Amino acid sequence: MSDGRALARAYLEQQRLLGTDAVTLPPAAVRASAPQDLAPPPSRPPAETSADLPAAGLAYDPPARDLFSADPLQQVTTLRGVAELVTPCTRCRLCEARTHAVPGEGPDGARLVCVGEGPGRTEDETGRPFVGKAGELLTKILAAIGLARDQVYICNVVKCRPPQNRTPLYDEIAACVPYLFRQLEILAPRVILAMGNTAAQTLLDTKQSLGALRGKVHRFRGIPLIVTYHPAALLRNPNWKKPTWDDVRIARRLLDG
Repeated sequence: MSDGRALARAYLEQQRLLGTDAVTLPPAAVRASAPQDLAPPPSRPPAETSADLPAAGLAYDPPARDLFSADPLQQVTTLRGVAELVTPCTRCRLCEARTHAVPGEGPDGARLVCVGEGPGRTEDETGRPFVGKAGELLTKILAAIGLARDQVYICNVVKCRPPQNRTPLYDEIAACVPYLFRQLEILAPRVILAMGNTAAQTLLDTKQSLGALRGKVHRFRGIPLIVTYHPAALLRNPNWKKPTWDDVRIARRLLDG
């Protein structure tokens, strides 16, 4: 009976995340949450296989670490080492007005990496990624697929806040993206979730729109990459929560595969 109640709770959490006002439990959840003497024997849904995954998309394989480079970034081998280079960075104009650089956070062995665009005001004040309202929503999205925030590595394409939260400029991205690439190289995650246009286009080296990139399994240096909406966009457009749920379910299947 406890499994049935867990199923019902998980379904309710999914519906709440998607913004559904009236919730009707599916028959399986209703049966499972009924008293044990009235409930039929539990049945498991058919397992999802690789055949359930969407078609292959783009693949981007930028140059890997250069052991003979004089660039200190090429010599670091830990996430802490990258963060120590990010903190005092002055490679682009974004450093001029920042309070804190925001390297990223999460465990060294994270299987999922979530990549956004850049820090916002709260992130700039704290030095931590996704801690404002968008971050609260991201935490809920991760919970809906069975992941705690501290199981995931979370970072951005640019590590300093763009003025007025504008979209980062090309030269700012070019100056900062080596940090992101090095983080991904060190982490070697099982799946990357690219949230928003900037993250998706940067990690796939493309100008295609987010709409064109969604619904496919792309590859970054061979790592499966799923494109979805940025949590901040979901706060402005609640109708995008259902497509986002579809995207993160794909990421979950890849993690489990």
